[in-house]
Amino acid sequence: MIKIINLKKSFGAKKVLDGVNLEIERGKITVIIGRSGEGKSVLIKHIIGLLRPDEGSIFLEEQDLTLLKERDFNEARKRFGMLFQGAALFDSMTVAENVGFPLREHTDMNDEDILKVVTEKLNRVGLFDVEWMMPSELSGGMRKRVGLARAIVMDPEIVLFDEPTTGLDPIMSDSIADLVLDTQKALKTTYILITHDIPFTYKIADKIAMLHEGKIIEQGTVDEMKANQNPILRQFLEGRAEGPIKVY
Repeated sequence: MIKIINLKKSFGAKKVLDGVNLEIERGKITVIIGRSGEGKSVLIKHIIGLLRPDEGSIFLEEQDLTLLKERDFNEARKRFGMLFQGAALFDSMTVAENVGFPLREHTDMNDEDILKVVTEKLNRVGLFDVEWMMPSELSGGMRKRVGLARAIVMDPEIVLFDEPTTGLDPIMSDSIADLVLDTQKALKTTYILITHDIPFTYKIADKIAMLHEGKIIEQGTVDEMKANQNPILRQFLEGRAEGPIKVY
């Protein structure tokens, strides 16, 4: 569904993406792993058009997103949902207003119909009777669920997740993994996640790709990656300080 070809991006003298090549399959969960600072968030921002590459292409089906003018990209962007790190909720809005925000911005739906859709999406992510709560009243896990409800409120074809388990304990992380699997299976959406949470990755991924020093160095299914003997991949998956990846 998405094909990334030779994507390059530098900030000043620092090369962040140095020829990324990756294919995202329709209706599957692709997880991009790698250390903090390796460019995972930069890559996902290119896919959704928040950043433009120095070189390379990103094809959404037959359309090269990197060539689109901003107005046309805004149309393409409606095919995407995004769950930002920390959920990125508006603190001054209720849960219902947060989840309904994309519908108010991009559709002509009236308030009553928006609330119906909002309630349906909140129920989909396991939240009930929270519409009039404020983000400050929610736990970290509930905030993530509200963020996911907002990400899927317009029934996007593709949902991007930026570190969805950051700040959560292992039990809550596992709960979010179940939520990702349940919503993806029910909605048959294409999911792209970036994370360095390995147990979470093993539980949800159809395909794993490792980003290291600006390139995808290995990719495959969970079983293929577990069997892969690349020493860089092995060090990262096993969480060892000793190895070819230097710790500074």
